[in-house]
Amino acid sequence: MDCTDVAIVIMNWNGQELLRQFLPSVLAYADGARVIVADNASTDDSVGVLRREFPAVELIQHASNLGFCEGYNQALRQIAADYYVLLNSDVAVTPGWLRPIRALFAERPKLAACQPKIRAYAAQTQFEYAGAGGGYLDKLGYPFCRGRLFDTLETDTGQYDDARPVAWATGACMVVRAAAWHAMSGLEKEFFAHMEEIDLCWRLWNAGYEVWYHGGSTVYHVGGGTLHKSNPRKTYLNFRNGLALVYKNLPQAELGSVLITRVLLDWVAAVRFLTQGATADARAILRAHRDFLKNRSYWKRRRQETQPRLRLAERPGTYQGSLVWAYFVQGKRTFTDLGIQPGPEQKSYQLTATS
Repeated sequence: MDCTDVAIVIMNWNGQELLRQFLPSVLAYADGARVIVADNASTDDSVGVLRREFPAVELIQHASNLGFCEGYNQALRQIAADYYVLLNSDVAVTPGWLRPIRALFAERPKLAACQPKIRAYAAQTQFEYAGAGGGYLDKLGYPFCRGRLFDTLETDTGQYDDARPVAWATGACMVVRAAAWHAMSGLEKEFFAHMEEIDLCWRLWNAGYEVWYHGGSTVYHVGGGTLHKSNPRKTYLNFRNGLALVYKNLPQAELGSVLITRVLLDWVAAVRFLTQGATADARAILRAHRDFLKNRSYWKRRRQETQPRLRLAERPGTYQGSLVWAYFVQGKRTFTDLGIQPGPEQKSYQLTATS
């Protein structure tokens, strides 16, 4: 499959060593795709490294750090391609990784976003936290993956070597159809970073597009390259964006009960952080709630623009139970334990050796 109509776009901020480590594999296995780095006003020598050591890489320079969301929004407005790959700077790709996904887009005209299998770079037989075997949501809008429930990661034994519709594709390595991206106006800029890809994919499903996972393609992700999961800033973004995510995208009939439950569970999480001595994380949750409420008029306007329509039972990649209950109370630790069965229109298909 020819990939000359694809642009691989890497967002960079002070990541010169990551560029040195991972750009060689991206260039070696691009299969004709353009490789572009969008730099978010790095203060290290990232731009110099690109110009000296990777002259084949195209460079877009932002005047300030726009964050992941707006950084990509502004960069992709400048790039003419049929397909974009949003690729983290800490991802190692593999030979032929892009071709199966590009072929799936050719087969499915409604396909708007797709991710490969994501394994951990440091433990390469395990799935990686950010994406694993495809993104799911529970009935309260909590994200998880095939191969990862909370912090429990599965070993890849081929159990997810299929291609299937999912609720969301990871922003660590997401291939998107350019026309669908622009129809959705890209990522939600107010998210800045974290959960932005889940919001985009939810909007895509609401608009009649498809989002898939393709297990015939594999990449390796380091994770935590910009913000470690223990950073209170990441806690703040995840909790604030989590509320905005469900507020923007749930249909009216489900919104009230879900939002109230999410707020209560957030308070439980804050108390848990306090008992663990993580006071900065507890304060981050309080700030997240405060800022979500302060910006309520903006989120209300965005909700009206999005016009959510798909109910729980209609959304592919949705677990119709509570992940918190299943994991912490019932002790379910793997995706298989949840017993999720795709609907008739959501069946996966097993991949052949040539897929």
